[in-house]
Amino acid sequence: MKADSMFSNDSPLLWLNMPADLILALDLGTTGNRVLALGAQASLKASAYRELEQLYPKPGWVEHDPEAIWQGVLACLAEVCGKVDMARVAGLGLSNQRETTILWERKSGKPIANAIVWQCRRTAEACQALKPEEAWVRGKTGLLIDPYFSASKIAWLLEHVPGARARAEAGELCFGTVDSWVLWRLTGGRVHATDASNASRTLLYDIHSQAWDPALLSLFGVPLSLLPQVMDSAAGFGRVAQGLPGAGLPILAVLGDQQAGLFGQGGWRPGLLKATFGTGIFLMRCAEQGQALVPGLLSTTAWRLQGQARLALEGSIFMGGAVLQWLRDNLGLIASAAESQALAESLPGNEGVYFVPAFQGLGAPHWDPQARGALMGLSRASTKAHVVRAALESLAFQTRDVAALMGARPGGPGSPGSPEALEGLEGLKALRVDGGACANDFLMQFLADICQLPVERPLAREATALGIAGLAGEQAGLWSREAWLAAQRLDRTFSPGISPQAAEHLSQRWQEAVRRARAWAE
Repeated sequence: MKADSMFSNDSPLLWLNMPADLILALDLGTTGNRVLALGAQASLKASAYRELEQLYPKPGWVEHDPEAIWQGVLACLAEVCGKVDMARVAGLGLSNQRETTILWERKSGKPIANAIVWQCRRTAEACQALKPEEAWVRGKTGLLIDPYFSASKIAWLLEHVPGARARAEAGELCFGTVDSWVLWRLTGGRVHATDASNASRTLLYDIHSQAWDPALLSLFGVPLSLLPQVMDSAAGFGRVAQGLPGAGLPILAVLGDQQAGLFGQGGWRPGLLKATFGTGIFLMRCAEQGQALVPGLLSTTAWRLQGQARLALEGSIFMGGAVLQWLRDNLGLIASAAESQALAESLPGNEGVYFVPAFQGLGAPHWDPQARGALMGLSRASTKAHVVRAALESLAFQTRDVAALMGARPGGPGSPGSPEALEGLEGLKALRVDGGACANDFLMQFLADICQLPVERPLAREATALGIAGLAGEQAGLWSREAWLAAQRLDRTFSPGISPQAAEHLSQRWQEAVRRARAWAE
């Protein structure tokens, strides 16, 4: 069974006969899993969080234990279900870290290996060998051939786990991104499905026909029998199985985390660009007419509702908040992320120090898996404050590079980082931010300065959870998306405090640092 036939995209949820007014939002992130109970006016009733261990078996490799993901979800779900009146819960929505790849046994549900996380670069060489095919692949998928996406990760597991390919071809294995894995477990193995937003991140899905593509499957050597059913983003994804916390609850909506963040920020409105500062930084806006493909950016499915897909432009930056974790855990320069603001503000400027956090290569807009981290401009007078400030500024510089392309007119000139491309910032009205790192006032002000845009920071900064709750609640008939968005309030708007000329000078120095960090790894 792939999906609960009781639910339909084109009929109301008539089975809902209780005064339910809450939605459970499952926010399954890279560094941890969170469950929230949200009501009307985006009011938070309960929440729980469990950190997820990051595994680094080799340089450039990143893994998760799939069972640890599930146990974290289970613990959070149990905790929240114990805090709310379950008769008030209409159902749940699920958002997830995308591209992370899991293979498991169809019969037992046991993973055959650790999950390969979206950040992992182990398939860089295999992807490079396929680069001659990139033009037609990009035309179908909106993506680049890069280790970031799921297809090469699936192929790696099929080749390196003993017997995996034969078992996959025999129909004994399932593939899923984290949404599919958790759906499978939540429904007791009854539902093997994903939504169109997550499918569009695999490099196996044609975003125009909205279907798995045989030519792409052949290119990467992935059997169709592995793949989940692709459903609308708001649909009937089954019910929580008996014996689990929340048993019987309908699963109403699924979105990739960045698409959920876009929905939560009201991304269907024109001129709005959202940036999520999580482990990485993810910029996204709904595509306009003629913006199907923009050099340096990805095209992806924002969501699919009632069979109609909305496309979006995305810029994926690999290192965001993870840079602060690196400063804390690897270098010991700060005891907590909160300390970084005071250190950065202790200096009048960056004094020529720039940091390029290309630990796993560079994502948008450069897409260079061979780039490596670089710290430049140090002198004997440099202190840890210079390093910390440069690290924070690197998040804003990377964001500006992508934002400029996001705002460029369709067919406009310019390559990533060029003065012509930077004119694209004028095509944007505002930058909406969310995620943990946006709590840093220094970073948000520098972001407004360097982008020359107002930066709007909401009071509630978990846009991913708000987005999936908003969509699930809309599917349940609890509220409209506009009412859900109107209930959210801004905490602060940061306005540019330096001149466009000063911003341009800083950006050009940053571009020089990026050029020196590129193509470094052998």
